[in-house]
Amino acid sequence: MRFAVFNPDAERRQGLKALLRQIDRRARFNDAADWRNAERAMQRFTPDLFVVDWHAGIRRGELHDFAHRYRTVPIAVIVDAEASPSAVRNLLDEGARGIIRRTTDSILIVKLLELILLGGNHLPTDVLTDPWPAPQPPARPGTHEAMRRPHRPLVRLSPRQEQILRCVHMGSTNKMIARALGISEGTVKIHLTSIFQQLGAPNRAAAVAIYNGLLANQLEVLRARFELAPKPVHGAHGPVPLRQRENSPFRYPLRTGDTEAPLAMAAEPDYPWGEPALTQCSDPEAGADGSLDDPQASARTHVLSSNE
Repeated sequence: MRFAVFNPDAERRQGLKALLRQIDRRARFNDAADWRNAERAMQRFTPDLFVVDWHAGIRRGELHDFAHRYRTVPIAVIVDAEASPSAVRNLLDEGARGIIRRTTDSILIVKLLELILLGGNHLPTDVLTDPWPAPQPPARPGTHEAMRRPHRPLVRLSPRQEQILRCVHMGSTNKMIARALGISEGTVKIHLTSIFQQLGAPNRAAAVAIYNGLLANQLEVLRARFELAPKPVHGAHGPVPLRQRENSPFRYPLRTGDTEAPLAMAAEPDYPWGEPALTQCSDPEAGADGSLDDPQASARTHVLSSNE
């Protein structure tokens, strides 16, 4: 399948891709940061579904013009929880096939995207005049919300696949898994491919996280701005933040007579006694004008002795 995701934030586009890979792991994607990139994405190939992660920078009428030019492409829009019912109705008038709230469960978001992909429509219940009451799951006696274990995805892995996935969780490579289990490395790769397809994971780390239930109920990148997890604080319970580098007040002492002024460049030496005068080398026997006192001195020759 082929999908196109629309949002200026690259991290949020990656979150949408992670959801759409659960529909088809081998799906092809086109990123669109703005409407110009969306036009280029439509020229490359016609996607089966166009997913818009709605943000405040989209002006009214832009979605209508895009949907009018590409009427055969179903468009799904993901909006924040605080979007008013009138804003949702405006999106339907502009050509959106379905609108999904971010607060919806991630598994249900995938199902709704499949529904829109197959030609169906979806509208949040709060848009109606008399919204339907949200179904409440039956509470088990003696259980608490904070004591519940993370929900595992409903997948059916074989005992061998679970064994391989546990080895992957411990950081083993394909060659190490093959040696430990007594199978070939190609068999390990075949099992890993089947595991990725069943879990909808793009890599080994994501497969382990999904199977162990470490992923949140909805992906972090799909949450609204005000719903982002707070940053860790020193001394608070939870993750320990990175220690910030403190600026040390220590400075090396200067040498005696030295200053903090920049040194002179090597090409411009500084002479404390002034500019030196150019002097010529003269013979000690020459006069002040450089001429020899004895005119016959220049004619004399120096003869080396036998011991020189």
